[in-house]
Amino acid sequence: MYQEFISFTQATFNTKEFIPLHAPVFMGNEKKYLNECIDSTFVSSVGKFVDQFELEVAKYTGAKYAIATSNGTAALHIALLMAGVTQNDEVITQPLTFIATTNAISYIGAHPVFVDVDKETLGLSPDKLEHFLLQNTEIVNGECINKTTKKRIKAVVPMHTFGLPARIDEIISVCNKFNIAVVEDAAESLGSYYKGKHTGTFGLLGTFSFNGNKTITTGGGGMIVTNDDDIAKKAKHLTTTAKIPHPWDYEHDMIAYNYRLPNINAALGCAQIEKLPLILKKKRELSDKYQTFFSGKSLYYIVEPKNSVSNYWLNAILLENVEERNEFLRNTNAKGVMTRPIWKLMNSLSMFKNAQTGNLENSKWFEERVVNIPSSVIL
Repeated sequence: MYQEFISFTQATFNTKEFIPLHAPVFMGNEKKYLNECIDSTFVSSVGKFVDQFELEVAKYTGAKYAIATSNGTAALHIALLMAGVTQNDEVITQPLTFIATTNAISYIGAHPVFVDVDKETLGLSPDKLEHFLLQNTEIVNGECINKTTKKRIKAVVPMHTFGLPARIDEIISVCNKFNIAVVEDAAESLGSYYKGKHTGTFGLLGTFSFNGNKTITTGGGGMIVTNDDDIAKKAKHLTTTAKIPHPWDYEHDMIAYNYRLPNINAALGCAQIEKLPLILKKKRELSDKYQTFFSGKSLYYIVEPKNSVSNYWLNAILLENVEERNEFLRNTNAKGVMTRPIWKLMNSLSMFKNAQTGNLENSKWFEERVVNIPSSVIL
């Protein structure tokens, strides 16, 4: 099976050289816009490409506002602050996620609480979430309070894993019953839709990443999206050192962050998003090839969930157990075909080992079996 997969992947990517997990592709106006940016001398956080990229992302996702940031973690940090999360609050999220999700919670001095994922979506389970809240919380003066820790649960952060949309409408419905804000970690899901609506636009805020390995890249960068006028205004203010506009004076009205996306990165993003429809088309073609290859084999290829359109950012398969997973990883990587396991569960990391959790049986099951396989765009 390993050699058959390696041969198939080499033939699909038309090379016997090293095949990365996900490489960026530049096929449009990247050099043109970068040169234009350099010629303008506006290469830092001020320039036309920042505004243009924000408008393009808002238009594409259907959000009213988009606020560009230096990276996806910064976007999530600010989004949590905008949702009202403060020091010693609790934020519920899934343990099956990239470390950035829990890092952003920790930056505020808040505490993550881990609830299990769905088998169908790899995203936060609305059923497990409701069960946890019913068993462990109470509403006091209109706020959701954890009966064990006596701390306020202010936000829930579901993550759309590998671009596979979570059951986000059900998650929001549960959170509304408990007066909890929803901040979507849509870092991996640009181009993914749930019930015809783009991920990241269901909750109070959503965040995206444009790291070098994402569907489109700005080198490093992120975006906050929201439909709330006040939140959008405050988010932009908070990411630009809270400087009050003035022709020359330096007046700041609060402690804030230097989180704005540089214009030179935004120039790259403007070129990339122009090609996003083609990129998504090619990623779906690759997914179709994988589905055909794995059909009838012992390895299971993970497909988009019901009511969803996935961007298939990272293709993923399921092995029988952790031993088979490790053997698959050893064999493929030894032959220059880059494969990677899913992340270690956040509650297994030393800094989060004391976090409260629900029953994490699905997350543990996935941790032992999921492997990502090469997912770059093939032109």
